Amino acid sequence: MQAGTRAGQWIAAWLGTLAAVVLLHGGLLRLPYFWDEAGYYVPAAYDFFRWGTLVPRSTLSNAHPPLPSIYLAACWRLFGFRPLTTRLAVCAVAALAMLAVFRIARAFTNVRASFVLAVLTGLYPVWFAQSTLAHADIFAAAATLWALAKLVEARPSYAAAAAWFTVAALSKETAVLSPVAIAAWCGWLCLRLPTDRGLWLRRAAAMLAPAAALCCWYCYHWHATGFMFGNPEFLRYNATGTLHASRLWFALPHRFWHLAGHMNLWVAALCSLVLWLKAPLLQPGEHRVQRTQWQMLAVVFVANTLAFSVLGGALLTRYLLPLFPLVLLFHVCFWQRRTQYWLAPSAIVAIAFVTGWTMNPPYQFAPEDNLAYAAAVRVEQQAIAQILARDADPTVLTAWPVSDYLQRPELGYVAAPVRVVAVQDFTVPTLLQVRSNGAQFTTALLFTAVNPSRRPLSDRIFGRANREYFGLHDDAPPAMAARLLGGELVWHNEIQRQFAAVVEPNIPVDAAVPQAAPIAALNSQNH
Repeated sequence: MQAGTRAGQWIAAWLGTLAAVVLLHGGLLRLPYFWDEAGYYVPAAYDFFRWGTLVPRSTLSNAHPPLPSIYLAACWRLFGFRPLTTRLAVCAVAALAMLAVFRIARAFTNVRASFVLAVLTGLYPVWFAQSTLAHADIFAAAATLWALAKLVEARPSYAAAAAWFTVAALSKETAVLSPVAIAAWCGWLCLRLPTDRGLWLRRAAAMLAPAAALCCWYCYHWHATGFMFGNPEFLRYNATGTLHASRLWFALPHRFWHLAGHMNLWVAALCSLVLWLKAPLLQPGEHRVQRTQWQMLAVVFVANTLAFSVLGGALLTRYLLPLFPLVLLFHVCFWQRRTQYWLAPSAIVAIAFVTGWTMNPPYQFAPEDNLAYAAAVRVEQQAIAQILARDADPTVLTAWPVSDYLQRPELGYVAAPVRVVAVQDFTVPTLLQVRSNGAQFTTALLFTAVNPSRRPLSDRIFGRANREYFGLHDDAPPAMAARLLGGELVWHNEIQRQFAAVVEPNIPVDAAVPQAAPIAALNSQNH
């Protein structure tokens, strides 16, 4: 009866958290799919929904594990295939993850501080934005955090943690980093504590079970496709092509900033710094059990930070989703130990996070790091509507992902496929190549492919590395792009620094253009 009552309390807490998440994201729930959602995750799940295939057919397979596709397809089967169903399904996972954050915090602090930590996690701009986006990262983060919750309890359950880590690894392959790092840590403790050697060996073995499950998936993928780790271009972009010492030298500062200051996280760090300098210590240090728990979380933190400084062609912050609650956990616990008024810095940080939803930072960032992604979706919807209102059968020159938006009605932007001339980007060399090749199109749709920088000192220092290693570039402004294409800028709008523009050429065009006539190889493999 007591176990049933406790389970009922957790279910009620999850439903309450889900209601709060849905309420806060109400204006985002009907948006069509964006960027990597449209490029891989939704098409892969849609293929499973239609045909029951674990390996996608309609897009190149990146060897991502299939659990998110299975989950989304099940939700679509029950509630219908539409963005609203997808967004609500992701909100349910985000709410589950926030409960895990609360449970982790209870191992270190009281109920009130645990609740505050869960709220701060949900309000953090990166987490807030990802809470409705159908990326595998939010699924893996939720399972990883529940696994960590099982490990930091007073009586840790390594079997339950291994089960959650297996779910995480079968949601996103990189989630296997955490259990492998913990297995290595258990092995180290086995050497240090010979009297408990058997216990730590069993725990290390349990933490290797997720890796075994992931290996089974890769063997199946190899059998089905002939490629174990995804298509060669994906593997090169995200793994083999990133193994440069010079790239790591530039990637580590980016990752340090992502975890210490990105999207107003610096406000929490500043509060901690002020309290460290001005406030005396009110509470003693952790007892031995808590020190071991902190050590394990530190191992997970360091392993993921280093790994994601190497892996991934783009340094996307969503890869770090499980680490942001750990950063905030450190800050909240530190504030509690320094002042009895620790709710004051918590409130300041909460306000900073909410501000960060719509206030962009003064440096280049991914639009999915805050609600800039919603602005991008809305302004691109407006541009597509403008094009279809001017021409019922256009041929549109544009870049990925808008090229996918126009060709795949299931993504929510068009009712029927539109002919596309696909280009790599909107840089001056690409547009000049389009002009010199005499590409045939009736309309060009330009959009914010890379968020413009305000050129602070950091961009001047890292500008070359950003272009060489991380794929950042400077697109031509809309007016200049129109001149380079030999056309006229007929429509332009901008929301939250996300713009879309429609250009019509001033030269006659041949409307008889194939379904897709690529000018440059379209690279959408950075999922």
